[in-house]
Amino acid sequence: MDATARPAMNTKRRLGNWMPQKEAVAADFRLRIAAAAREHTRCAPRANVVRALAELVQGDTVLRMNLSRAIDEARHAGFALGYGNIDELMNIVDYLTTYAPPFNASVPIATPLNLVLDWPMCMPSGYAVFRDPAFNTQLRKVLSHWCGFLSGPHSRTHLTSAEPDGWFCEAAQEKMHLDDYLCERSLAHWGFASWNDFFTRRLREGARPVDEPSNPAIIVNACEAAPYDLREQCQLHDCFWIKAQPYSLREILAGTAPDVAERFVGGSVYQGYLSAFNYHRWHAPVAGTIREAYNVDGTYYSEIEAEGTDARGLNDSQGYTTAVAARAVLVIEADERSLGLVACVFVGMAEVSSCRIVAMQGQHVAKGDELGYFQYGGSTYCLIFQPGVLRALEPRPPYRDNVPPLKVNSRLALAAL
Repeated sequence: MDATARPAMNTKRRLGNWMPQKEAVAADFRLRIAAAAREHTRCAPRANVVRALAELVQGDTVLRMNLSRAIDEARHAGFALGYGNIDELMNIVDYLTTYAPPFNASVPIATPLNLVLDWPMCMPSGYAVFRDPAFNTQLRKVLSHWCGFLSGPHSRTHLTSAEPDGWFCEAAQEKMHLDDYLCERSLAHWGFASWNDFFTRRLREGARPVDEPSNPAIIVNACEAAPYDLREQCQLHDCFWIKAQPYSLREILAGTAPDVAERFVGGSVYQGYLSAFNYHRWHAPVAGTIREAYNVDGTYYSEIEAEGTDARGLNDSQGYTTAVAARAVLVIEADERSLGLVACVFVGMAEVSSCRIVAMQGQHVAKGDELGYFQYGGSTYCLIFQPGVLRALEPRPPYRDNVPPLKVNSRLALAAL
């Protein structure tokens, strides 16, 4: 490999505190997880869903060839994966379906499967694997199986105040502002029934007040998320797979009627990304009636080739993921007629990333009402506005990686009423 390319590949920009910034730390984790997986394999048979995934890959010549080559390409590039073939990778996947992450303030590893797949998925042979429909269908079953574990009592190993990896230790309380959330500290695991119960924890009354709830000109943040991108003059169809990653409305709003999607042509898309340490429920950016609410099946670890093999993980592919990843779409018809329709797209980028909608079609929501939530996994979201709606956006580009998330229900934009 060309020596000049190596430094770029070793400097992935991992946003949102989902994975460690330094590749050496990531490699050490992969090696430790691989060792734990080998021990696990000696003690327990593979889960049926993982066995089915392995059989799919081994039984499909093209999938087997591409995944094998992607692993080889990553290893030949000098990356310590912790596995050297598909079978060893499947052992790690199986181990992770009973894994709940520990807290780590300085070196977070909140999405371990993403870290395990981090390099093969951006190798030349890896793109086709992680975009393959059959592969993603079976991978979704594996992630749902993992979700079942994370939604049960055995996932609460680290829901303690034990130092240094308990999610209620002093460092965690300071990092995550846990006083903002509903919990019962006198109970075991602070009253949380599972890891997912903790991950989707609710805010205390008044912790995130809605900015001017009766003023329709104020549009609020739908998620506790840091700014990622703002695009104007968005098109119905665009080349979302190129390096610039323009937003392609018809692909993003895959289940929306064409005549409704067309109303957003020429409009604006704002996108933000969520941190592992923050609140993961979604709230209505405007008051109105839910006209559409649906989930879209899609990919989980697909990156875009245009970013190259130094793509820096899923983070630099966030515009692309809005069109291809598993996601929830809600379209709100605003009470304020001049706002028209506002589309809210909540994207599961990695791990379980279940997108759970709680505001159903036909339901009226006030500004700040809950729309749904992400279960465990990396996440991004975007709001799509019709032409001429936005007058000014509160966070101004260019956006930096090191800014704190904008509070949910805080002011995002001023509408041109």
